Amino acid sequence: MKTFTVPGTEIIAPNLVLGLMRIADKTDDEIRELVRTARDAGIDFVDHADVYGKELHGCERRFAEALRLSPSQRDEITIQTKAGIVREGPYFDFSYDHLIDSVEGSLRALRTERIDILLLHRPDALVEPEEVARAFDDLESSGKVRHFGVSNHTPRQIDLLRKSVRQPIVANQLQLSITHQPIIAQGIAANMLDEQQSVTLDGGGILDYCRLNDITVQAWSPFQAGFFNGVFLGSPDYPELNAVVDRLAARYEVPAIAIATAWITRHPARMQVVLGTTSPDRVSGAAQGSDLPLTRADWYELSRAAGHRVP
Repeated sequence: MKTFTVPGTEIIAPNLVLGLMRIADKTDDEIRELVRTARDAGIDFVDHADVYGKELHGCERRFAEALRLSPSQRDEITIQTKAGIVREGPYFDFSYDHLIDSVEGSLRALRTERIDILLLHRPDALVEPEEVARAFDDLESSGKVRHFGVSNHTPRQIDLLRKSVRQPIVANQLQLSITHQPIIAQGIAANMLDEQQSVTLDGGGILDYCRLNDITVQAWSPFQAGFFNGVFLGSPDYPELNAVVDRLAARYEVPAIAIATAWITRHPARMQVVLGTTSPDRVSGAAQGSDLPLTRADWYELSRAAGHRVP
């Protein structure tokens, strides 16, 4: 498993993350097997959010109930969670009170004294950066949160936060897969008249912005064709892409899911891939793509096969 030190932190992290948004209905044994498989593959970084599960903090609670981590076991795992979505609205809330209450709820649910990384979950159009800064300061000084980041934020939204927030923004979680890659594909087709791919959808070069500012991009839904509309692996809607994936999988002697993972980890931005699957087999298969040495030719062929323009 390829690892790196997350800029702005002392955390040595794998380039794959175990996302736990779908464990609410899993048994203790199933959750333990999933986490054990990830750990055996070198994935010691888990991703939560307060809104994951049927009830608030539901998946965080199930994780803690199933694992029952000792203090030493807790220290072996990086726990990341997110706050800011009010599901019942739905709306977003980055107010001081909401962020503090959310973290307190996460700490109780996770049965831990600290969150390693807290992300602001989807941008709040009514954000008041001074309130976020006050919440971050109090959470950091109390030892309840060690590091902070965002999710689904544009460059200017991050800049607005950084005007008041003194802690480094260490991560930005963004949707990315071979088939859903506007944060990469736009740059390839930049300045091409009448080419839809050239349209900026991320507020202006978010991937390059994150690289320039030492913000680790975490790729969510790495196998989704689009926005929660099914996976592209094995899908009859992507015959050309799957033919290329299968050919490369045979050449490198790995499962197809490893090729889909490697397409992201091959990028020099040193991104993390957030695995949302609850299948131990898929986790172990994806892990084989952690440091798979795809060539530039392989990488661009996959992008073209997914329907993206390479001029």
